[in-house]
Amino acid sequence: MTEVIERLVTTDWNAEEVHAYLLDFSNAVEWDAGTVSCVRTAGDGGVGSRYRNVSRFPAKPWGRKSTLDYQVTSVDPKGGFVIEGGNGTVDSRDRVTIRPTASGGATVLYRAELTFHGPARFALPLIRPFLTALGDDTAAKLARALEASASR
Repeated sequence: MTEVIERLVTTDWNAEEVHAYLLDFSNAVEWDAGTVSCVRTAGDGGVGSRYRNVSRFPAKPWGRKSTLDYQVTSVDPKGGFVIEGGNGTVDSRDRVTIRPTASGGATVLYRAELTFHGPARFALPLIRPFLTALGDDTAAKLARALEASASR
């Protein structure tokens, strides 16, 4: 069973720098509400690069920690990238699309497709509200992180 979480964030930071920042997925600790740690384990940040991401879900102090191993599967230097990962419970396919705005900033469309396996797929109706909250919290944290970077 697949759940899609999609959020749009606008920033004053220019599209090229936003792209570089988000493509370095180790920065997810700064902008993803659920990420506790994220370390590059292979590659230079481009296609084929691998990351080990430890997340807490729900993104609360009492949430359960989960490790997902991700790999960058495609990069469009002018428009975004796709990173895919998973573990025994969930597979994630995240597509990040970055577009310049007329004012010199950027929009970021973040789309996460989460496919649950085993018993977790039956729990989806119960965890859906937590996924919605995670999407909202991540969009807010991403907007703050991008604005902080834009003002440096």
